[in-house]
Amino acid sequence: MLTLPVLTTPRLVLRVPSAGDAEALAAFVLRNREHLRPFEPTRPDSWFTPQFWVKELPALTSRVLREELVAFILVSRFGATPTIVGCCSLTDIVRGPFQAAYLGFGLDHAHVGQGFMTEALQSVLGFAFGSLELHRVMANHVPRNERSARLLERLGFEREGFAKAYLHLDGRWQDHVLTALTSDRWGAGAA
Repeated sequence: MLTLPVLTTPRLVLRVPSAGDAEALAAFVLRNREHLRPFEPTRPDSWFTPQFWVKELPALTSRVLREELVAFILVSRFGATPTIVGCCSLTDIVRGPFQAAYLGFGLDHAHVGQGFMTEALQSVLGFAFGSLELHRVMANHVPRNERSARLLERLGFEREGFAKAYLHLDGRWQDHVLTALTSDRWGAGAA
C-alpha cells in the first residue's frame, strides 16, 4: 500500500489513526472501557492513556503500509469537534491462494443502534473486496453478542461454524460463532 486509505460515508470519515489522534483514541477506549470489556482481551491500564497510543500508532501506520492489517477510526463528520464514534479493522491479512482477513469492530456506547457501524462496515467491505482485492473476510463473535450477529447477517456474512474456547476475552476463554463473507457474495445479502 502506497498511501493510507481514507473512506467516507454520509456520516463518517474512516481513516487510519495517526499520532495526533492519541488523546482522542485514549478518550474513546476509556469512555467505552466497560461497554467493550466483554468482547476484548484484558487490557493493561496503559491502554487507556494517550502515552500508550503515542507509542503504538507509528508502528500501526507501518503495518498498514505493509498490508499486514488496516485499522480505521470512525470519525463523525458532523458536530463542532470531530469525534471518534468507533473503530474497525481488517487484521491478519493473508495473500497467496487465501486472500483473506479478519474483521473486527467496536462502537461507542452512545452511538449504538444508530446505523453507524452498518454504514462503516459497508464501506470497509467495499474497500476489502475492491482496493485490497481480498476474496474472504471472516468475522467471529461470542454467541451472546446478538447485536453483532444481526449486523453481520445484514451485511451478508454466513455462519460457517462454532469454535469452543476460541479467544481469551474478558479474562476467560470464550466460544465463538464463525462467519465469513466472500467477494462473490458481497452485495448479494448486504443491507
